[in-house]
Amino acid sequence: MSDLSKDRLRLWLRLLKSASMIEDEVRRRLRRDCDWTLPRFDVMSALAREPDGMKMSEISRRLRVSNGNITGIVDKLTEEGLALRVAAPNDRRANVVRLTDKGQAVFADHAARHESWIDDLLGGLDADDITGMSDRLDHLITALEEHERHAR
Repeated sequence: MSDLSKDRLRLWLRLLKSASMIEDEVRRRLRRDCDWTLPRFDVMSALAREPDGMKMSEISRRLRVSNGNITGIVDKLTEEGLALRVAAPNDRRANVVRLTDKGQAVFADHAARHESWIDDLLGGLDADDITGMSDRLDHLITALEEHERHAR
C-alpha cells in the first residue's frame, strides 16, 4: 500500500474517533438531561425542519435508517402528543408525520441544549479551525457524493 493510502486510512480512523466521542457525549447528555435517545432527537430534528410534515420513507431516507427504526420512534412521539400522523395528500396509502405545537416547543428546548453541548464540546476550536475543517469536510462530502453517484 502507498503512504497516501495509509494516510487516508489514518484520517478515516480519526474521523470515526472524533465523531464517536462527540456522539457518545451527546447521547449521554440527552439521556441524562432530557430522558431522550439520539435517534429520537434526530427524528424530531428532521420533522422540525419540515413544518408540513414528512412521509415515513422520507424520514428514513434523510436519516439513512430503516423504516422500522422510524416507526417505533414515531409511534412513541404520537402517543406522547409530540407528533401526529395525517393522511398524505395525493396518496391515501401513506401518512405524513409532523410535530404538534407541543412537539415543536419540546424540540426547541432540546435543540437549544444540544447546540450548547456542541459549543462546549468543540470549544477548543477557534474560528479559523472551524472554517478550515468545514471547508475540507465540504470537499470530502462532495467527493463522497460523486463516488456514490458513480457507484449506482
